[in-house]
Amino acid sequence: MGSLRSFMDRHYRHFNARETVAAARAFEEHMDAGGKMLVSLAGAMSTGELGIILARMIRAGKVHAISCTGANLEEDVFNLLGHDEYEVIQDWRALSAEDETELYRRGMNRVTDTCIPEDIMRHLEARLIERWGDACESGVRKFPSEFLVDVLRRGELEEHYQADPSESWLLAAMEKGLPVYSPGWEDSTTGNMFAANVLLGKVPHHQCVKTGTEQFASLIEWYLANNGADTGSRSVGFFQIGGGIAGDFAICAVPSIIQDMQREIPFWGYFCQISDADVSYGGYSGAVPNEKITWGKLDANTPRFVIKSDATIVAPLIFGYLLGD
Repeated sequence: MGSLRSFMDRHYRHFNARETVAAARAFEEHMDAGGKMLVSLAGAMSTGELGIILARMIRAGKVHAISCTGANLEEDVFNLLGHDEYEVIQDWRALSAEDETELYRRGMNRVTDTCIPEDIMRHLEARLIERWGDACESGVRKFPSEFLVDVLRRGELEEHYQADPSESWLLAAMEKGLPVYSPGWEDSTTGNMFAANVLLGKVPHHQCVKTGTEQFASLIEWYLANNGADTGSRSVGFFQIGGGIAGDFAICAVPSIIQDMQREIPFWGYFCQISDADVSYGGYSGAVPNEKITWGKLDANTPRFVIKSDATIVAPLIFGYLLGD
């Protein structure tokens, strides 16, 4: 047994700490019973370098699908290409408007304490424009993640890697053949680039990128194929980091199958959310799991956990626990 796991078992006995260990143990039980696990990524987890341990989880067969924001999708690749050129600002809370303007002038896009160089984004954009254009000309249509995977699979960027490729969760997903869904991709940097380049005439039209509803249909098909009902194993679990569209998009697959398609299917078989959002009136990110029962997403018997903390701290602890660190 790893020292991290032993430490958590010994000391994490109450409050958020107890919930963290309970969620990790239930995750393990779910996997041991033959269940699959979908992980949703909100926030800026890729820029927070969650890929260091998430890639290990994927390669260890403990993650079977990803639903992420467009930002998390692209920022894993940005980090791969520009890690050594990122700037970390220790006193980021003290930045003035003038300091922020200077960062903008220098092409440094800030995410909390970390600044991403714009030229890294433009480097990737050039490769994507070529892929998008080729797809338009040949009549091929793909998900946003598939275009990024195409760029990575060609190997043409390997000489430019500044981060260890073993720490890229998207490369790990590519190697394991995981489906990667990115709802709301159009609000990301690469989504913005795509729309702009269609308007500029560099990409012939919009139709080469599949729509969000097509991604949702693909997710439903994936759930139908992996729900465990035919094998007697646990149904798919849901590990949600943050809230927002990455989580809500994916978790809606089950009620859509049951209520819209009128098909019997197991509910999500495990649920854990790490979030520091407050429970609020009408908010999704801070909503307690029991509310999801009323929407047909979870069952009353689904193991449910909410850890009210910083996901950049808690998610690596849970993943490390599961990996035996």
